[in-house]
Amino acid sequence: MERIQTPRAPLPAGHYSQAIKANGFVFVAGQLPFAPGPERRMPEGIEAQARQCLENLAAILEAAGSSVDRLTSVQLFIPDVALWGKVNAVYEAFMGEARPARTVVPTRDLHYGALIELNAVAVAD
Repeated sequence: MERIQTPRAPLPAGHYSQAIKANGFVFVAGQLPFAPGPERRMPEGIEAQARQCLENLAAILEAAGSSVDRLTSVQLFIPDVALWGKVNAVYEAFMGEARPARTVVPTRDLHYGALIELNAVAVAD
């Protein structure tokens, strides 16, 4: 088992790892839409937040020796089902030909007022 950490994605603010690489898979922890860096800056709007989450995911996967095209599943959490269409458009553009299994979960408020959070599993090299 290997802990994954990269400065190209927000560093954990709690007792967890950005990802764990184990048994041929990369398990990426929940990613809020913070830009990397000590400021913990979150962009405005669902499209920008979705893009930031996906960029964080890609950076963590790369640090683990994997990539978006090796994703097996992605879970997206949004506080309002009305955001689904905009999230889906950003997700589709970002993923390109990659089509991992996906779940979108409308939920209650997310931490720090975020409009999206995601976690994922990918095949490691």
